[in-house]
Amino acid sequence: MSVSASNAASFNALFAPSTIAVVGASATSVSGGNRFIRHLKAFGYAGRIFPIHPSAAEIEGMPAFTSVSAAPEAIDYAYVAVSAPQVPPLLRSFSGKVRVAQVMSSGFSESSGGHELEHELVRAAREANVRVIGPNCLGVYSPRARVTFTERTTDEAGSVGIVCQSGGLGVDIIRRGQNKGVRFSGLVTVGNCADVRPYELLEYFLASSETSVIGLYLEGAGDGRKLFEILRAAKARKPVVILKGGRTGQGRRAAASHTGALAGSDNGWKALSAQTGAVLVDELDTFLDALLAFQSLPPRVAAAKRAVLFGNGGGASVLGTDALARAGFDVAPFEAGVAAKLQTLKLPAGSSVLNPIDLPAGALQQDEGRAAEAIFDTIAEAGETDVLVMHVNMTVVLSFRHVDMLGNLMNAILRVKSRDRSGMHVVLVLRSDGDPDIEGPKREYRRRAVAAGLPVFDELTSAAEALACVRHFETFRARAAKNT
Repeated sequence: MSVSASNAASFNALFAPSTIAVVGASATSVSGGNRFIRHLKAFGYAGRIFPIHPSAAEIEGMPAFTSVSAAPEAIDYAYVAVSAPQVPPLLRSFSGKVRVAQVMSSGFSESSGGHELEHELVRAAREANVRVIGPNCLGVYSPRARVTFTERTTDEAGSVGIVCQSGGLGVDIIRRGQNKGVRFSGLVTVGNCADVRPYELLEYFLASSETSVIGLYLEGAGDGRKLFEILRAAKARKPVVILKGGRTGQGRRAAASHTGALAGSDNGWKALSAQTGAVLVDELDTFLDALLAFQSLPPRVAAAKRAVLFGNGGGASVLGTDALARAGFDVAPFEAGVAAKLQTLKLPAGSSVLNPIDLPAGALQQDEGRAAEAIFDTIAEAGETDVLVMHVNMTVVLSFRHVDMLGNLMNAILRVKSRDRSGMHVVLVLRSDGDPDIEGPKREYRRRAVAAGLPVFDELTSAAEALACVRHFETFRARAAKNT
């Protein structure tokens, strides 16, 4: 199933607009339209911006136009921030001039008495031949095109595409995601989904060469069958992670009041995941961690099963083993030949190389990380490991101030990864106590690691849950390949 030519053109205009009209900016105060213009300018948007106002000559330092039809160019993307009753006639005035409009305005099906007005919005959009995102949504984040609806966003583009039914949660996904190292090809908030539906944007991201991982935050279930058909037809071509709101009775009531959505049954979403390979998660942090893992770890042909845990801290290693086992991984002792090779490395007293591998912090630095690299090489060369989880107690490691212990360890991991041909997944867990003196260096090490393709997690449980998401996808693909 592929995206239609008309939808492709509309959504290309949404994520890479050459011209943007802003309807609802003020010449005398700061409205949502004004803030959007300021965000565009601060983010470095290079296209043309046309403020629309019935009487103002200038808005935000740019010439204003009395209507969209008065603008000197066709409009790729119109940002609409006017009162709800004004929206349908405004959309009709876009006929032949606007490709896609995003309606920020609320007061439609999410509120009492707004359903008929939303139906009128859809009729107006059809008459004007313009696709509408929303209403009741915040906008689009497209770092390649330098388009954003919020502040404090990175212009570093990536491969993760997001469809989000909540504007506020969309902001959280961008900001928390980028702090974890997730980099986006694009994110769109869709609100009430009166016209453009999430499944259409899913089709677009599945077809996009700039997107390799897709995340969906959904509240409604009206498109459940269509989503299922698209995901089934895609045959797990790309990882799709779904965070579904309203999976409990009380959550369904909250979804109805938020976006007017009918949330559907939890069992239906679990069945969709089992039958399509899409990954269903329960929490925002798990959603972001799964996206990070998929961004950094190319799926294996055979699903990952055998795991090795390596780090400093015996108690943490025990808890990490439990977390990996609960996630479906086998943290088994090494085969005799591998164990014998590890024993020949003459590691210091207090070291354990049984799996989990537990080394004193000083041993991690031995010979500028070469001792650790020898362990990594031995594990990789044996070909018995699908997942290697390296965990580090940041407080202890950073106390060795005369040497860049963690930097040396990361370099050792990356050297081994460059030589490995087995497709072993390697992840890093940076444990800390939250001390501000630790968090600063931790952010920098995270940045360096993720830039090199090494996903970083804050807790061993988080790493295990993210790896379980990857394993679910790999298992489905392997089973599907076997049955073809």
